[in-house]
Amino acid sequence: MELTFYIAGAVAILATIMVITRYNMIHALLYLVVSFLAVAVVFFTLGAPFMAALEIIIYAGAIVVLIIFVIMMLNLSEDATQQEKEWLKPSIWIGPAILSAVLLAELIYIFTAMDVPTTATVPVDAKLVGLALFGPYMLGVQLCGMMLMAGIVGAYHLGRQKKKVTHRFLEKEAAQ
Repeated sequence: MELTFYIAGAVAILATIMVITRYNMIHALLYLVVSFLAVAVVFFTLGAPFMAALEIIIYAGAIVVLIIFVIMMLNLSEDATQQEKEWLKPSIWIGPAILSAVLLAELIYIFTAMDVPTTATVPVDAKLVGLALFGPYMLGVQLCGMMLMAGIVGAYHLGRQKKKVTHRFLEKEAAQ
């Protein structure tokens, strides 16, 4: 289990470095998903399977879908269509596929190993997490949701293509 922890940590660090250094947004997004999956494996090896599941559902699921939604909203040009065809080449998927294969091999090893973790783990009920999030931390959850919504609206307004609008006074002058 300790070796699995270190391998997953190394994959997470490598994938995160690849996210930072990629110029293309889709490439960075693929490596970001691998990074989130590696962090989920780290949580699982530390004896927190519920946190691992939340990492996959919330981060690798919801936030990545949100990023893809914003990318789809902002890509409106003909050049973007040609660029999307370039992204479907197999050479782009090799790096994330290799890192994902390493994580899959680790998960298979974890599930087939008969070692019992030496650390004592306390199960966390999903109901308790929900009560904590919507109890004392409800204001923080609501503020995070409003910040995400403000970011989406801001990105939409900054990235949308503006049509050339002439003022009605200029139209009258042009007509005369």
